[in-house]
Amino acid sequence: MSKLYLQNIIEDIPFENLPTKWQGFDFVRFSKDKKLFDFQQEALKNALKALWLYFKDKNADKQSLFRHYQANGFTENFDYDLKKKEEKKTVKYLLEYDKDYPVIDNKISFAHFINRMSFWMATGSGKTLIIVKLIEFLGKLIAEKELPEGDILFLTHRDDLLEQFKRHVEEFNSFNFNTQINLKSLKDYESVKRENALPFTKNEITVFYYRSDLISDEQKEKIVNFRNYDNGGKWYILLDEAHKGDKEESKRQILYSILSRNGFLFNFSATFTDPRDFATCVFNFNLSKFVEEGYGKHIYVSSADISAFRDKTDFSRIEKQKIVLKTLLLLTYIYKYFEEIRKVDNSLYHRPLLLTLVNSVDLKESDLELFFRELEKVARNEFREDLFNEAKKELVQEFSDNPKFEFEELDCVVNNDLILKLDYKDILKYVFNAETSGNIEVLKIPGNKNELIFKLVTAEKPFALIKIGDISGWLKDKLEGYEINESFENESYFRRINRDDSDINILMGSRAFYEGWDSNRPNIVLFINIGVGKNAKKNAKKNAKEDPKKFVLQSVGRGVRIEPIKNKRKRLQHLLNAKEVNEELFEKVKNLILPIESLFVFGTKAENLKEIIKTLKEEKQDKNLGEAFIVNPEAQKHLLLVPVYKNSERIFAEEKEPQKYFISRDDFDLTKQFFEFLGDKISLVKYDCEVRVLKKAKESFEQFERYYDFDERNSLFEPELILNRIFDYFRVKSKEFDRFKELESEIVHFKRIRFTDGEKYEKILEAIEKVKNYPQKATREKEIDEEFERTKNKESYKKAIKQLELDFPSEIKYEKLKIKYLANHYYLPVIVSETEKIDYINHIINVEGERKFIEQLEEYLAKPKNVFSEFDWWMFSKIDQTLDEIYIPYYNPSQNRIAKFKPDFIFWMQRGKNYLILFVDPKGTEHTDGYRKIDGYSRLFEVEKDGKKVCKDFTYKDSDIIININVKLLLKSKEGIAKVLESYKNYWFDNFVDFAEKVKIGFTP
Repeated sequence: MSKLYLQNIIEDIPFENLPTKWQGFDFVRFSKDKKLFDFQQEALKNALKALWLYFKDKNADKQSLFRHYQANGFTENFDYDLKKKEEKKTVKYLLEYDKDYPVIDNKISFAHFINRMSFWMATGSGKTLIIVKLIEFLGKLIAEKELPEGDILFLTHRDDLLEQFKRHVEEFNSFNFNTQINLKSLKDYESVKRENALPFTKNEITVFYYRSDLISDEQKEKIVNFRNYDNGGKWYILLDEAHKGDKEESKRQILYSILSRNGFLFNFSATFTDPRDFATCVFNFNLSKFVEEGYGKHIYVSSADISAFRDKTDFSRIEKQKIVLKTLLLLTYIYKYFEEIRKVDNSLYHRPLLLTLVNSVDLKESDLELFFRELEKVARNEFREDLFNEAKKELVQEFSDNPKFEFEELDCVVNNDLILKLDYKDILKYVFNAETSGNIEVLKIPGNKNELIFKLVTAEKPFALIKIGDISGWLKDKLEGYEINESFENESYFRRINRDDSDINILMGSRAFYEGWDSNRPNIVLFINIGVGKNAKKNAKKNAKEDPKKFVLQSVGRGVRIEPIKNKRKRLQHLLNAKEVNEELFEKVKNLILPIESLFVFGTKAENLKEIIKTLKEEKQDKNLGEAFIVNPEAQKHLLLVPVYKNSERIFAEEKEPQKYFISRDDFDLTKQFFEFLGDKISLVKYDCEVRVLKKAKESFEQFERYYDFDERNSLFEPELILNRIFDYFRVKSKEFDRFKELESEIVHFKRIRFTDGEKYEKILEAIEKVKNYPQKATREKEIDEEFERTKNKESYKKAIKQLELDFPSEIKYEKLKIKYLANHYYLPVIVSETEKIDYINHIINVEGERKFIEQLEEYLAKPKNVFSEFDWWMFSKIDQTLDEIYIPYYNPSQNRIAKFKPDFIFWMQRGKNYLILFVDPKGTEHTDGYRKIDGYSRLFEVEKDGKKVCKDFTYKDSDIIININVKLLLKSKEGIAKVLESYKNYWFDNFVDFAEKVKIGFTP
């Protein structure tokens, strides 16, 4: 499996650094009843960052983006090799476009396919919502000419998925009146293009759709020839699970690439197999992440070998019954907890469901029939009591021997006493909806050829449902002699299975029915002979539907969803943390929810179970190291304050000292003439601006020295465009300082440090734990000294001291990483990398300037008289550019907006009632952008006194605390302070002697 290079690349691009037009979208609302989850919003932001990187930063240059991949560690060879027979057949279509796909040394470079991104997202994670919102953003960016012109095409491989997409678009359109998505069949492409010359007007987006498996190299009734819809390769194609897996699959993937060669390809799936999709993955929220982040149930995979359903021996007959008893006992156990939860609140959670998926339906002694016959024996009470007790004991033993959930460091703790106390009456009540045992009768829905409903003759409510392709074979061959009645209602039981009033507790079906079905209800999934038949491997090559890996992931994914409270789709603990659930309610049910928030997976034959476990393990691309770090106990003793800002009511040009707009003198003169030619009224209408903006623009042309900087040497000679930019510049609203607040969740990057190298993970974790315990060294050393005083044993003392150094190190070096205990850092420990090119761990100190600063800081602190010793206390922390929310607002003219400057470090220092917040940026740049950041700081935190800029004095009051606060900014020059402009030299330092002097300026600790 390839690394997720694209996601790693765009994680280093702060979203707020994108131009204003790329940020001004509604990422939250989808429709009247639907809002996007945080992870769905993140997926969209990642997509926009990747599009900006390719189309704007790289100017749609594929080779440039490919080199960017290589600079970020991409070394895999994904080139198409014409010498390989299987690839030669596939890529023959590329040879028709030799200018776009040149052949060099019998190979076509992967660089020519780099204009793509994939979304690796769990089944049930709401991919369709993301697709529709992404279409909205694409349409608007194309209309704004931020993206090249092109048409949008949605492809998926089944009609029901197309219908699902259409329903989502209809729902979106019903709420978003300002943006309407018009869906058109790809077959109507020519007529639509003739009728509609502008597919992307301000509020209308035309989107073509089709079945992905009907895109081919020939034209038939439904099959379309890709060449007839080439559109110069200017398609933005969105693929949703568009991999049918047949022998034509690899050919179609090539055709999608050809159609989007001058556009972009987006691929959404829960189950990728092509390493190119992993390398170009822009957002990973697979099953592992889905569960880890609390959006899905905990997953427990049984390790029991239950191969009885494949054997025909007398022994297996007993084992079959035991398997069924175990699953029914577990379902009953879960129902008991559900019942207690509903006593607290009748609207919480879902009714538990046992989902049985089989390999064969209509064969003689098919898997479905075998399971049904065993179920029937339990319904009639035709089983041995000792077998019932054995099943309970084995279930308890199973959870004792194999207690771990998948993906999480969490034990599946069960109430053994409750399981052992369960009796047959409990199973009758909670599974069969009955009080006494009895025969099974069959209910048939008039006109429904896919469903059979089962109930006991002794009960009023049904308990089970079979959903298969055609029930006629079952009625004729399997249910002869049964009482078969027609239901009074025509409504499908399957369609209403998710309703709270559904009586169905067991759902049985073939592997086909799960597609397109999502439910919160499954708590147990039983796979019977999935992927372990004689022809399984042979069939797997022919058809991806026969791939047990893919099937397991998708079917488990469809049952893993959770919804404790209506429209709140996260586990209850996560809802509590997000303040979306009442704490009192949580306290009442917290000890009851683990069973209902879990999905228990059973499968026939240990070999198959190992395949399931292996598949699930492979889903876990990385591990979260965040829980290993702690907030420094010293930091918790002190008041750590951060600045908070608010939007200004004034436009930027109304500032006392507005920052000047950079323009060449030629462009200024030309634009001024153009503005005078248009006049006020036409300018107001043409550029849709406020009157006060127009007045400021008019004033700026007269007082040009106050508003413009003519150092810009390049000229555009496009007055209409420049005037638009000038109006944009003047309408920008600034940020003002609001207040100081206590640090809460503004520094979070250490909680999100992730590790992708499984082999190194345990060693790094061990190193973190050792370094974290460094403060205990002094206590242990004292104990050793006391022991020596008693025993006077020098050998034992030397050995203990040597071991002390090993057990409580202040630093551990592992490969190119250093795990450090920095006593004054906000969190512990700190990880520093010796190289920037480290791709298996993120959100650490790996930039050269930051690393050198830490080294020099440690050297400086070793000196007895340093500036920090003059304070009562001090702390500092790294600030992450993408995750943390501590910043200084400043005007960025290249993006024409107020941007966020996030210095690399923040320091807090206090002596008496004087308090200093110091921002330090050791990789600061001496060019204009660096000066603008300083200007942004100065505007908020400095005042002019005797012709010089000095720190502004702030007062912070909270109950009995009153302190005086100053805020400082210091940058470290790469090339030395000599190259810095004279008026800015006070903000830069060369070394820590200089650093100490500048900390003291205007602030006396």
